[in-house]
Amino acid sequence: MATSRSSPRSRHADGSALTALAPVVALLPAWAVTIALLWWITGPFHDISYALFALVAFILGAALFIRPAQQFVLVRLLGARMPRRDERDRLQRAWLVVAQASHVPASQFILAIADGDEVNAFACGGHLMVVSSYAVNELDHDELCGVLAHELSHHLGLHTVALTVSQWLSLPVVLFAQLGFMLQNVADVTANTLRVKSLDVLGRTVAGTLTIISWIFIADLSLARYLSNAAGKGAEFRADRNAVELGFGKQLSRALRRVVDEGRDERPKNWRDRIVTSHPPARTRVARIDAYQRQLQSRR
Repeated sequence: MATSRSSPRSRHADGSALTALAPVVALLPAWAVTIALLWWITGPFHDISYALFALVAFILGAALFIRPAQQFVLVRLLGARMPRRDERDRLQRAWLVVAQASHVPASQFILAIADGDEVNAFACGGHLMVVSSYAVNELDHDELCGVLAHELSHHLGLHTVALTVSQWLSLPVVLFAQLGFMLQNVADVTANTLRVKSLDVLGRTVAGTLTIISWIFIADLSLARYLSNAAGKGAEFRADRNAVELGFGKQLSRALRRVVDEGRDERPKNWRDRIVTSHPPARTRVARIDAYQRQLQSRR
């Protein structure tokens, strides 16, 4: 088990945090268009310029980095929940060990649960760490410490900043893409029921236009997702390395070996699989963790 000899850790942006800005840049054009649509729709109710409207909409995303907003809003947006008493006890025991070893205030971070049947966890916002219910119930204390040390490393490396901004920017894009497809279906039905040729042509033109716009939004979301996955793999390796430096390499390696032993470590078979996966294979991560632990030992 790790000891408290680790030096205090502060947050600083590493290379993975900067690379993670790529999906944010990819989302900005579609986001700007959807915000323009919202500005136009709500225009009768305000006298605000588009530039100010867009700036306010962007700044509102900063609320997702405020701890209470993460606890009461972001947790639910992510489909997670607060831990039950037994889950909270297990998580807190492990988290206190990690927080003490890392010299970070334990109360500064929020622990949440995502119901699922596999070992999984992710960090988001500025303080939120979500662990799967399976991981909480099936991992032993040391393995859970390793997982939490990995997620803390994402926060310390500021990997979660770009991810959270991307999630905020994607909300109106997803909303208008879904709305476009819904209106396209309505326009199709209307066009099929109309007997007037000119109105039929108009309905089909509207339906086709809405379909094109919706698919453009979907394409932009897909591009952002692929860029996020590519950046995410580097961030995972960086967080693994940080977990080793914090003294939790063996614990994290054991948790990942459990994934391999349970047959849940599917390797990408081709380039398409590689771009749609957000995490490197567990076997690869274990090998790198073990190699870096040997490097640290040889230096000492």
